[in-house]
Amino acid sequence: MVVSIITVVYNGELTISRTIESVMNQTYNEIEYIVIDGCSNDKTVEVANSFLEKFCSKPGRTMRIISEPDKGMYDALNKGARLAHGELVGQINADDWYESDAVEKMVKLYCDEKYDVAWGSIKILKPSGNVIKYAKIGKIWSTSGWCHPAMFCKREVLLDNPYATENMYDDFEFITRVYRAGYKLQTTKEIISNYSFGGMSTRKSFKEVKKRINLSYGIYRKYGMSKFYLFNRTIIEMAKYILG
Repeated sequence: MVVSIITVVYNGELTISRTIESVMNQTYNEIEYIVIDGCSNDKTVEVANSFLEKFCSKPGRTMRIISEPDKGMYDALNKGARLAHGELVGQINADDWYESDAVEKMVKLYCDEKYDVAWGSIKILKPSGNVIKYAKIGKIWSTSGWCHPAMFCKREVLLDNPYATENMYDDFEFITRVYRAGYKLQTTKEIISNYSFGGMSTRKSFKEVKKRINLSYGIYRKYGMSKFYLFNRTIIEMAKYILG
Protein backbone atom coordinates (compact mmCIF):
# COMPACT_ATOMS: atom_id res chain seq x y z
CA MET A 1 0.00 0.00 0.00
CA VAL A 2 1.35 3.40 -1.01
CA VAL A 3 1.40 6.13 1.64
CA SER A 4 1.68 9.75 0.54
CA ILE A 5 3.52 12.19 2.79
CA ILE A 6 3.05 15.92 2.25
CA THR A 7 5.40 18.63 3.48
CA VAL A 8 4.42 22.26 2.98
CA VAL A 9 7.14 24.85 3.38
CA TYR A 10 7.98 28.51 2.93
CA ASN A 11 11.52 29.75 3.57
CA GLY A 12 12.50 26.60 5.44
CA GLU A 13 16.09 26.14 4.26
CA LEU A 14 17.35 25.76 7.84
CA THR A 15 14.98 22.98 8.88
CA ILE A 16 13.70 21.12 5.83
CA SER A 17 16.72 18.78 5.59
CA ARG A 18 15.80 17.14 8.89
CA THR A 19 12.18 16.76 7.76
CA ILE A 20 13.12 15.20 4.41
CA GLU A 21 15.65 12.86 6.04
CA SER A 22 12.99 11.67 8.48
CA VAL A 23 10.75 10.68 5.56
CA MET A 24 13.62 9.21 3.55
CA ASN A 25 14.75 7.03 6.48
CA GLN A 26 11.36 5.48 7.22
CA THR A 27 11.27 1.74 7.84
CA TYR A 28 8.21 1.54 5.57
CA ASN A 29 9.08 1.44 1.85
CA GLU A 30 6.03 2.34 -0.25
CA ILE A 31 6.16 6.13 0.14
CA GLU A 32 5.22 8.92 -2.24
CA TYR A 33 6.70 12.17 -0.93
CA ILE A 34 5.34 15.52 -2.09
CA VAL A 35 7.03 18.78 -1.06
CA ILE A 36 4.87 21.87 -1.67
CA ASP A 37 6.90 25.08 -1.55
CA GLY A 38 5.17 28.45 -1.59
CA CYS A 39 7.79 30.21 -3.77
CA SER A 40 10.41 30.54 -1.04
CA ASN A 41 12.97 33.32 -1.51
CA ASP A 42 15.72 31.42 0.29
CA LYS A 43 17.42 28.12 -0.65
CA THR A 44 14.55 25.83 0.37
CA VAL A 45 13.99 24.39 -3.11
CA GLU A 46 17.73 23.96 -3.67
CA VAL A 47 18.04 22.02 -0.41
CA ALA A 48 15.02 19.86 -1.23
CA ASN A 49 16.35 19.10 -4.72
CA SER A 50 19.63 17.92 -3.22
CA PHE A 51 17.75 14.91 -1.74
CA LEU A 52 15.80 14.01 -4.85
CA GLU A 53 18.13 11.43 -6.43
CA LYS A 54 18.96 9.68 -3.17
CA PHE A 55 15.32 9.57 -2.06
CA CYS A 56 14.08 8.10 -5.35
CA SER A 57 16.90 5.53 -5.47
CA LYS A 58 15.26 3.60 -2.65
CA PRO A 59 12.86 0.84 -3.78
CA GLY A 60 9.22 1.90 -3.62
CA ARG A 61 10.02 5.60 -3.11
CA THR A 62 9.10 8.64 -5.20
CA MET A 63 9.63 12.32 -4.44
CA ARG A 64 8.14 15.36 -6.11
CA ILE A 65 8.95 19.02 -5.42
CA ILE A 66 6.53 21.75 -6.45
CA SER A 67 7.29 25.45 -6.01
CA GLU A 68 4.52 27.88 -6.92
CA PRO A 69 2.36 30.54 -5.24
CA ASP A 70 -0.31 29.41 -2.82
CA LYS A 71 -2.71 30.97 -0.33
CA GLY A 72 -0.96 29.65 2.75
CA MET A 73 -0.29 26.39 4.54
CA TYR A 74 -3.76 24.89 4.38
CA ASP A 75 -4.24 25.78 0.72
CA ALA A 76 -0.93 24.00 0.06
CA LEU A 77 -2.07 20.94 2.05
CA ASN A 78 -5.25 20.80 -0.02
CA LYS A 79 -3.12 20.94 -3.16
CA GLY A 80 -0.94 18.12 -1.86
CA ALA A 81 -3.97 15.93 -1.17
CA ARG A 82 -5.20 16.45 -4.73
CA LEU A 83 -1.79 15.44 -6.10
CA ALA A 84 -1.39 12.41 -3.83
CA HIS A 85 -1.94 8.83 -4.98
CA GLY A 86 -1.56 6.97 -1.68
CA GLU A 87 -4.42 5.30 0.14
CA LEU A 88 -3.19 7.02 3.30
CA VAL A 89 -1.83 10.57 3.55
CA GLY A 90 0.43 11.95 6.28
CA GLN A 91 1.32 15.62 6.70
CA ILE A 92 4.58 16.77 8.27
CA ASN A 93 5.66 20.41 8.20
CA ALA A 94 9.19 21.61 7.49
CA ASP A 95 9.91 22.46 11.14
CA ASP A 96 9.00 18.96 12.31
CA TRP A 97 10.13 15.38 11.69
CA TYR A 98 8.93 11.79 11.98
CA GLU A 99 10.20 8.99 14.15
CA SER A 100 11.88 6.42 11.90
CA ASP A 101 9.04 3.89 12.17
CA ALA A 102 6.17 6.42 12.09
CA VAL A 103 4.68 5.38 8.76
CA GLU A 104 5.04 1.68 9.54
CA LYS A 105 3.15 2.15 12.81
CA MET A 106 0.34 4.13 11.23
CA VAL A 107 -0.03 1.62 8.39
CA LYS A 108 -0.25 -1.24 10.90
CA LEU A 109 -2.90 0.69 12.84
CA TYR A 110 -4.81 1.22 9.60
CA CYS A 111 -4.65 -2.46 8.70
CA ASP A 112 -5.84 -3.40 12.19
CA GLU A 113 -8.55 -0.75 12.66
CA LYS A 114 -9.50 0.49 9.16
CA TYR A 115 -9.65 4.07 10.42
CA ASP A 116 -10.63 7.12 8.38
CA VAL A 117 -8.42 9.47 10.38
CA ALA A 118 -5.86 8.60 13.06
CA TRP A 119 -3.11 10.28 15.01
CA GLY A 120 -0.37 9.32 17.40
CA SER A 121 1.48 11.11 20.16
CA ILE A 122 4.08 13.80 19.55
CA LYS A 123 7.20 15.00 21.27
CA ILE A 124 7.09 18.78 21.68
CA LEU A 125 10.47 20.46 21.74
CA LYS A 126 10.42 23.59 23.91
CA PRO A 127 13.21 25.81 25.29
CA SER A 128 12.03 24.93 28.79
CA GLY A 129 12.29 21.19 28.09
CA ASN A 130 10.70 18.54 25.93
CA VAL A 131 7.24 17.17 26.72
CA ILE A 132 5.11 14.36 25.29
CA LYS A 133 1.59 15.18 24.12
CA TYR A 134 -0.26 11.89 24.23
CA ALA A 135 -2.90 11.18 21.60
CA LYS A 136 -6.40 10.54 22.88
CA ILE A 137 -10.06 11.14 22.17
CA GLY A 138 -11.68 12.26 25.39
CA LYS A 139 -15.31 12.63 26.40
CA ILE A 140 -14.81 16.38 25.97
CA TRP A 141 -13.87 17.10 22.35
CA SER A 142 -10.71 19.17 22.60
CA THR A 143 -7.32 19.92 21.09
CA SER A 144 -5.68 18.56 24.27
CA GLY A 145 -5.30 15.03 22.86
CA TRP A 146 -5.19 15.85 19.17
CA CYS A 147 -1.79 15.92 17.45
CA HIS A 148 -1.95 17.27 13.89
CA PRO A 149 1.76 16.59 13.08
CA ALA A 150 1.11 12.90 13.79
CA MET A 151 -2.14 12.63 11.80
CA PHE A 152 -2.75 10.22 8.92
CA CYS A 153 -5.95 10.16 6.85
CA LYS A 154 -7.50 8.22 4.06
CA ARG A 155 -6.92 10.32 0.95
CA GLU A 156 -10.63 10.32 0.09
CA VAL A 157 -11.44 11.86 3.48
CA LEU A 158 -9.08 14.77 2.77
CA LEU A 159 -10.56 15.23 -0.71
CA ASP A 160 -14.12 15.20 0.60
CA ASN A 161 -13.26 17.51 3.50
CA PRO A 162 -10.64 20.02 2.32
CA TYR A 163 -9.22 22.52 4.78
CA ALA A 164 -11.32 25.67 4.92
CA THR A 165 -8.35 28.04 4.31
CA GLU A 166 -9.83 30.65 6.62
CA ASN A 167 -7.49 30.96 9.63
CA MET A 168 -4.91 29.30 11.89
CA TYR A 169 -7.51 26.83 13.18
CA ASP A 170 -8.27 25.27 9.80
CA ASP A 171 -6.73 22.01 11.03
CA PHE A 172 -8.99 21.89 14.09
CA GLU A 173 -11.97 22.81 11.91
CA PHE A 174 -11.15 19.80 9.72
CA ILE A 175 -10.85 17.31 12.56
CA THR A 176 -14.01 18.63 14.25
CA ARG A 177 -15.91 18.38 10.98
CA VAL A 178 -14.98 14.72 10.43
CA TYR A 179 -15.60 13.95 14.10
CA ARG A 180 -19.13 15.37 13.93
CA ALA A 181 -19.75 13.66 10.58
CA GLY A 182 -19.15 10.25 12.16
CA TYR A 183 -15.93 9.21 10.46
CA LYS A 184 -13.94 6.54 12.26
CA LEU A 185 -11.21 8.19 14.35
CA GLN A 186 -8.42 6.26 16.03
CA THR A 187 -5.39 7.08 18.16
CA THR A 188 -2.20 5.42 19.32
CA LYS A 189 -0.04 6.46 22.24
CA GLU A 190 3.08 5.64 20.19
CA ILE A 191 5.24 8.71 19.46
CA ILE A 192 4.92 9.39 15.74
CA SER A 193 6.53 12.79 15.23
CA ASN A 194 8.54 15.58 16.77
CA TYR A 195 7.11 19.08 16.87
CA SER A 196 9.12 22.29 17.12
CA PHE A 197 7.24 24.56 19.51
CA GLY A 198 6.32 27.93 18.00
CA GLY A 199 4.35 29.43 15.11
CA MET A 200 0.92 31.01 14.75
CA SER A 201 -0.79 29.22 17.63
CA THR A 202 1.81 30.10 20.26
CA ARG A 203 2.17 33.87 19.95
CA LYS A 204 2.41 35.42 23.42
CA SER A 205 0.03 38.32 23.78
CA PHE A 206 -3.36 38.61 25.41
CA LYS A 207 -4.78 39.97 22.16
CA GLU A 208 -3.68 36.77 20.40
CA VAL A 209 -5.12 34.63 23.21
CA LYS A 210 -8.50 36.34 22.83
CA LYS A 211 -8.36 35.85 19.06
CA ARG A 212 -7.60 32.14 19.41
CA ILE A 213 -10.43 31.67 21.92
CA ASN A 214 -12.91 33.31 19.54
CA LEU A 215 -11.72 31.35 16.51
CA SER A 216 -11.68 27.94 18.16
CA TYR A 217 -14.97 28.49 19.99
CA GLY A 218 -16.50 29.55 16.69
CA ILE A 219 -15.69 26.11 15.31
CA TYR A 220 -17.52 24.39 18.14
CA ARG A 221 -20.59 26.54 17.57
CA LYS A 222 -20.38 26.03 13.79
CA TYR A 223 -20.93 22.33 14.38
CA GLY A 224 -23.71 22.76 16.91
CA MET A 225 -21.70 21.95 20.01
CA SER A 226 -22.36 23.19 23.54
CA LYS A 227 -21.76 26.77 24.75
CA PHE A 228 -19.74 25.06 27.50
CA TYR A 229 -16.85 25.05 25.07
CA LEU A 230 -16.32 28.78 25.50
CA PHE A 231 -15.23 28.01 29.06
CA ASN A 232 -13.20 25.03 27.84
CA ARG A 233 -11.33 27.08 25.22
CA THR A 234 -10.71 29.94 27.64
CA ILE A 235 -9.08 27.60 30.17
CA ILE A 236 -6.90 25.92 27.52
CA GLU A 237 -5.71 29.14 25.88
CA MET A 238 -5.04 30.88 29.19
CA ALA A 239 -2.99 27.87 30.31
CA LYS A 240 -0.93 28.16 27.12
CA TYR A 241 -0.49 31.90 27.75
CA ILE A 242 0.64 31.45 31.35
CA LEU A 243 2.65 28.23 31.09
CA GLY A 244 4.00 28.61 27.56
